[in-house]
Amino acid sequence: MMGRALRPQYFCRFGLISAVMGLVFLSSCSILPKAEKLEIYQLPSSSIPRSAQAGSLPWALRIATPHSSQLTDSMRVLVLRQDNQISAYKGIRWGNPAPILLRDQLAKAFRTDGRFSSVSSGNNNLMADLELGGDLTAFQVEYKNGIPAVNIRLYATLVQPGRNRIVATRSFEIVEPVQGGEIPEVIAAFGRATDRLAAEIIDWTLQYEPASQPAVE
Repeated sequence: MMGRALRPQYFCRFGLISAVMGLVFLSSCSILPKAEKLEIYQLPSSSIPRSAQAGSLPWALRIATPHSSQLTDSMRVLVLRQDNQISAYKGIRWGNPAPILLRDQLAKAFRTDGRFSSVSSGNNNLMADLELGGDLTAFQVEYKNGIPAVNIRLYATLVQPGRNRIVATRSFEIVEPVQGGEIPEVIAAFGRATDRLAAEIIDWTLQYEPASQPAVE
């Protein structure tokens, strides 16, 4: 009969079927892609040697985090292809964004060299005779004629914080070939490149005595 109520058994069976179908649906939805396995890298330890004149300069140096574009300010290991497309190595990351990696590596190099009486790092308000900063415009692997090489470009500035003036500026560019095609060889090339950059910046910085240098116009 049309007006007759549905039997209770019908609801029980319908509920059981719905529950089974729901479990099947949930099971199918739980098949998700596996998370990407990441390997985290720091730059290799600096090989800058200790200076024979360590402790000879009674100046304090502060190394600021260089400015960079949103692309360069990244934890990905970037690659510039020959068609000018930017990509990144899959499955690996830096332990910190590139500007912080470079800042910390320069600080370690200056401390190892030892000629400045003290070296601090970071954008802080600690007293300093000189501050090294600048703009990091490249920190990547570049392919030229199919051959990969690490490229680091830094427009460096030396500032006397007490006078709030620029003492000197200079553009640095380091190109260091990657000796192989594996990730550890890429990281090793970054280490050599930052060591070369640090050595050049140390020699350049030591030309400027804070008390006697006029400001750059």
